[in-house]
Amino acid sequence: MTVPPLPPQPVPLCVIVLVIVAASTDIAARRIPNRVIAIGLVAALCVQIWLRGPLNGGLEWLAGAACGFALLLPFYLLRGMAAGDVKLLLTIGAFVGPAVTFRIALATFLIGGVWSLGLAVSRGRFRQLIANLRQIVGSWRLVSPQASASSIVSPGSVGAIPYGVAMAAGTLGVLFAATF
Repeated sequence: MTVPPLPPQPVPLCVIVLVIVAASTDIAARRIPNRVIAIGLVAALCVQIWLRGPLNGGLEWLAGAACGFALLLPFYLLRGMAAGDVKLLLTIGAFVGPAVTFRIALATFLIGGVWSLGLAVSRGRFRQLIANLRQIVGSWRLVSPQASASSIVSPGSVGAIPYGVAMAAGTLGVLFAATF
C-alpha cells in the first residue's frame, strides 16, 4: 500500500499542533476539550478553502471529517472510546482528507491496540480483556433490534488509555512516513 503524498503546508503544521495540544490535554485532564475541536474545525475549513477554493475546499473538509467520524463512531457506540477521541479524528480528517485519515486511523488502531494489550498484560488483566472481547462480539449476534443500550451488560474495564496520545502518535507517524 502506498502512502498518499503529504498534504500541502500549512496542513501538516496545523495538524501537528492540533494533535500535540489534544494529547497534552488528554494526558493532563483525561479529556479533549470541545474548544480545541472547534478551533481545529474552523482552522481546517479556512485552510481547505484557502488551498482548494470554496467548493473543493469545503468538500474536502466535509469528506475528511465524515471519514474520521465514521471510522471511530462504532467504537464510541460500543463504549470503547470517548466522544473526544471521535471528534479529534473528525477534526484531523477535516485537515488531511479521507485518504490520509484512513491511514491515520489504521496507525492509531495499531498503536492503541498494542498499548492497551500491554496495559492489560502488565496489570494481570489479560483474561478479563479476552472475556470482554468475547462478550462484545457475542452481543453483536444476540442482541435484538428492540434491546436498548442500557439493557446490555457492560464488561468490566481492564484499564483506559488516553487515546488522544495514540492518535497523536499515529498521526505523526503517517505524516512522517509521507515525507519519504
